Amino acid sequence: MSWIQKEINLSPKSRGFHIITREITRQLPELSEFSVGIAHIFICHTSASLTINENVSPDVRRDFESHFNEMVPENEPYYQHTLEGSDDMPAHIKSSILGSNLTVPISKGRINMGTWQGIYLCEHRDQGGPRKLIATIHGEKK
Repeated sequence: MSWIQKEINLSPKSRGFHIITREITRQLPELSEFSVGIAHIFICHTSASLTINENVSPDVRRDFESHFNEMVPENEPYYQHTLEGSDDMPAHIKSSILGSNLTVPISKGRINMGTWQGIYLCEHRDQGGPRKLIATIHGEKK
């Protein structure tokens, strides 16, 4: 069994839900060395999150953004953490709801998800900037 851990840098994204599967796999050529295993992906930020969902229709990603903005609105009078802008505290809440990590299977040198699944970066800030992920791969090499 082998382990690999690598930092992945994502380009800045606008607020919303973005498919980043290819951006991740391009930076993990080591995946091709594994016949079977798991990839654990962790985001090193508290105002963005990761999830897996529909990878074809952009409507799904827009609906996610609309729903989360309705569920966790900005400018609520009970927010005390407001120094970093009106989108910051809601971003922390959204990030905790969705989560900071994913675990996906590796099969035959590739991440193995459903046909219609993609990995999302959920950017909850208006100006989130570049994001850093840590990918840890564990498995059996070919």
